[in-house]
Amino acid sequence: MTFHSGFACLIGRPNAGKSTLTNALVGQKVAIMSARPQTTRHTIRGIVHRPDAQLVLVDTPGLHRPRTLLGERLNDLVKGTLTEVDVVGFCLPSDQKVGPGDRFIAEQLADAARDGRGTPVVAIATKADLVGKARLAEHLLAISQLGDWADIVPVSAETGYQVDVLEKILIGHLPEGPALYPDGELTDEPVAVMVAELVREAALEGVRDELPHSLAVVVDEMVPREGDDGATPMLDVRVQLFVERDSQKAIIIGRGGSRLREVGTTARREIEALLGTRVFLDLHVKVAKDWQRDPKQLGRMGF
Repeated sequence: MTFHSGFACLIGRPNAGKSTLTNALVGQKVAIMSARPQTTRHTIRGIVHRPDAQLVLVDTPGLHRPRTLLGERLNDLVKGTLTEVDVVGFCLPSDQKVGPGDRFIAEQLADAARDGRGTPVVAIATKADLVGKARLAEHLLAISQLGDWADIVPVSAETGYQVDVLEKILIGHLPEGPALYPDGELTDEPVAVMVAELVREAALEGVRDELPHSLAVVVDEMVPREGDDGATPMLDVRVQLFVERDSQKAIIIGRGGSRLREVGTTARREIEALLGTRVFLDLHVKVAKDWQRDPKQLGRMGF
C-alpha cells in the first residue's frame, strides 16, 4: 500500500473556525478555541494518523491587515508557513458573507501562485451547520468566484459534517513518503506553549472585545512539587498574564479576584487533562504598556 505524508496549512481571517476544524480532524484538542478574534498566536501542529497516510495540520493565526508590530509578525508567520506546506486549506465561514478580509487573503494566495510559490488551495466553507441549504449554496457560489481552487468543500467541525471528506481531499494532495511522526503522537507543540494557550483560552472567555489583542501569556516555570510523596505527583505551574493597560488588568482579575479564580479553575482542569497529573496553577497579571508595538517585549513573549 502506498503511503502519503505531508503538511497542510489552514488559513483564513480571524475567527473563521480554523482551530475548531484542526481539533475535529485530529480527534482531540490541540488548538485553543474562542469566539474572540486573533485567538491563535502560534502555529499549532496537529497530526492525523491513517493506515495509508499521515497528515500534519498547521493551524496559523488569522491572516489580516496588520495594525501593530505584533500583527505584522503574525502575518509574516502565516506567509512563511504557506511556502513550506503541501496543501493549503482556506477557511471561509458559512454564516458570514465573503468580505474584504477574505478577498485580501485570496489576493495573497494569488500573488504566491504568480510568484511560483503557490501550493494547491482547498476552499473550505466552515460552520456549514449554522446556515440553511439555500444560504450554503449561495456561499459556495461566492467562494467559487473568489479564486481558482483545487477543491471546494463545506464542513462543520461541530457536527462532523464532511470532516472525513475534507481529510481525504487534503491527503489526496500529499506526496508519497514515510510517516513524519511516531504513531499516536498528536502534536509537536512544546508543553509550555500549550499550557500558556490553555490559560489564554480560559482568560478570553466572556471578556470585552479589546482584550484578546492585548493579552499575552507566558509560562515562567513548571516544576514538580518539592517533598510531594503522594500517589499522584503535583506540578507547580507559574504563569504570567500580560496586558497593556491597568483597566485591562482589572478586567482579568475581576472584583476581589473572582474572575482570575475562575480563569485558574478552568485552565487548571484543562492542563491536568493535558499533562495527566495534578497541577497547582499560580497566575499573576502584569501590565506591559503597549507590548504589541515594542520589539523587545515581543521578543520576551516569544513573538
